[in-house]
Amino acid sequence: MNTMIEAAPLTADRGELTEEVLAGPADFDEFWRGLHAGAREIEPGVRRVRELSHEGGWRLSEVRFTSTGGLDLGAFLLEPDGGVERLVVALPGYGGAGEPVDPLRRPGVAELTLAPRGMPALSEQTDIPNLAAEHVLHGIGSRETYVIGGCVQDVWVATTAAQRLFPEATRIDLRGGSFGGGLGALALPWDDRFTAAALTVPTFGNHPARLRTPCTGSGESVRLLAQRDPGVIEVVRYFDAATAAARIQIPVLVGAARVDPAVPPVGQFAVYEALSGPAMLLELTAGHLEFDGVERERQTFHGATLGWLDLA
Repeated sequence: MNTMIEAAPLTADRGELTEEVLAGPADFDEFWRGLHAGAREIEPGVRRVRELSHEGGWRLSEVRFTSTGGLDLGAFLLEPDGGVERLVVALPGYGGAGEPVDPLRRPGVAELTLAPRGMPALSEQTDIPNLAAEHVLHGIGSRETYVIGGCVQDVWVATTAAQRLFPEATRIDLRGGSFGGGLGALALPWDDRFTAAALTVPTFGNHPARLRTPCTGSGESVRLLAQRDPGVIEVVRYFDAATAAARIQIPVLVGAARVDPAVPPVGQFAVYEALSGPAMLLELTAGHLEFDGVERERQTFHGATLGWLDLA
């Protein structure tokens, strides 16, 4: 059933990105470089565990690999017959990865859709909640234990796994939406293997504004907990996608929604505004909502992604 959307004013959303957010904590860079170094030390031991389909020149498989902390994780691998020249790492939203994310299906391009730690259905863990409202709080008592840091490490280890499968590939790009868009922004500044990226309705941007903005997504759990435990505010400063975006140098396409009940637009636009390298913004009518024309808009962003990643 379609929902009527009224466009919200953008000026308020775009006026809250402060120098404090852009700078982040004094040791922000050191913290993330340490996480990255730990992830790059991991030998993922990637293996194809089952073939799910093979038709029309494309093979879909489940692959598994070992990430930081010894966690066994899964991903969907969509690969073309006839060889691979490029890789795309795709990061799903908090609904989990039940299939490859909006496949690009371009000749010579293999796509790895990661299910980060705790995420259904391929990477559930006994000690990590798989519900978004609980997952986003897991380990939030300190920056060292917060699950989001581990999820970003999973992105880097998954990239290594993809390289192990296709050592002949000469380029790697990244795509992510919602939760995956936020993870992508956090992952990109520290890893020089990525050439370009496309992020849709990215979360985790501009935490000071997010913590003032009620929403229906996982961020509401963080907002409510921060009201009871102010220590949370200091922890999430290290996981601000806008702070990370200010350090990204590669080209990034951002799809930010003018209306979004789950991921506050103030955070989405902050990720774009913070970018310091080549960037393009595609304003979307709404995120996490159905509306007249939603499929057309999705196809528009899909086409923009192909062009941005030089795959059209």
